[in-house]
Amino acid sequence: MPSTALPLDEVDLGPGVRAGFTRADGGFDLSTTLGADLADVAARRSALAQWLGAPVAFAWQVHGDQVLECGGRLPPPAPEVVGVADALVTVEEGVALGVLVADCVPVLLADPRARIVATVHAGRRGLVAGVVQRALDAMCARGAVPGDVRAVVGPAACGRCYEVPPEMRQEVADVVPGTWATTRTGTAALDLPGGVARVLVSAGVAAVTRTTACTIEDASWFSHRAAAGGHPAGRFAGVVRLLP
Repeated sequence: MPSTALPLDEVDLGPGVRAGFTRADGGFDLSTTLGADLADVAARRSALAQWLGAPVAFAWQVHGDQVLECGGRLPPPAPEVVGVADALVTVEEGVALGVLVADCVPVLLADPRARIVATVHAGRRGLVAGVVQRALDAMCARGAVPGDVRAVVGPAACGRCYEVPPEMRQEVADVVPGTWATTRTGTAALDLPGGVARVLVSAGVAAVTRTTACTIEDASWFSHRAAAGGHPAGRFAGVVRLLP
């Protein structure tokens, strides 16, 4: 299905799966907590659900490692927040999964053969806590095979821009290989998308696609860190759904 009706980049997670990342074009903010008009946000979320063909479940994200499984269709009116978690998993066709971000790493996962999909919100703390591995473990508990899982690591703050104190860089890199980075100016930084990709590959996921977009550099995406400098403020979504 064409994605041109929405500011959205569709991604390939295999047959029987629809997935993509919304962009900031036209102020397509999907956050209900940043002061945007809630009626406008509801209309945008409804348009996204129409593209997916199912209501979209979101979690109340807390930078942790909790994984929630969404079952069946969401009862009407669909509750957009299904619980406190930083990863969602489902084997159901009647519900789509969403993750909201603006610099943290949105991760979309699918095993088209086993018919299981997941979304992950991988910020620094969640990545260190193991949320990506736990989401994959939850998929495998329902029959997924790591070698059959496809993953897309979405737009996020890149290692050239995500400046942190040197001691924080060391602490994270000690736990998550692949995160050690240096900014353009030579200061300590973290490459969280690189760390996510390393976790997935180490877990046996062969098909890992990493997008090159940096949310701080590219105003096509919302960024929390760059908002003070005139970058669009808001949240974009990574979404995935099993098609009937």
